[in-house]
Amino acid sequence: MKALVVVESVFGNTRQIADAVANGIGRHMDVQVVDVRDAPAVVDGVDLLVVGGPTHAFGMTRAETRRAAAEQSGGTVTADAVGLREWLVTLHVVGAAGATFDTRMDRLRLPGSAAKAAGRALRRRGVQLVARPQTFRVVGTRGPLREGELARAEAWGAQLAVQLTPARPGADA
Repeated sequence: MKALVVVESVFGNTRQIADAVANGIGRHMDVQVVDVRDAPAVVDGVDLLVVGGPTHAFGMTRAETRRAAAEQSGGTVTADAVGLREWLVTLHVVGAAGATFDTRMDRLRLPGSAAKAAGRALRRRGVQLVARPQTFRVVGTRGPLREGELARAEAWGAQLAVQLTPARPGADA
């Protein structure tokens, strides 16, 4: 079985979560992590598609929010032309189950979620979601991740894979 994790990350925190999710998935199936800039428009031959990105302005990033993040970084990050929002519009998925996650600032409990928006976009493309959207918290705009989030992400990834991995004959139930 194969999994693909597609991630958009501005300050690196969401990428850390994607790598941790992939580590969990990798215990049970082959997995690859790709940046959204390099993600294929057609996803075929994959059993599980996991999509993750940061929550900006109550949802998935937009060109304006990516530019604002680049300015806020003082030049340490660049504003990418393609984020999850743009990639999902072009996406065609063949036969994969799906799951979504996002990262959000811990100190503010604001509405909106990149994971929920990405989940809606995947469902519109015929992808059956196998888990509720997950949010992982960062301490500030640039991070770091809240303590324990990497372990939680890895456990979530393993749980996703176990749901899709057929039981091996002779394995304990």
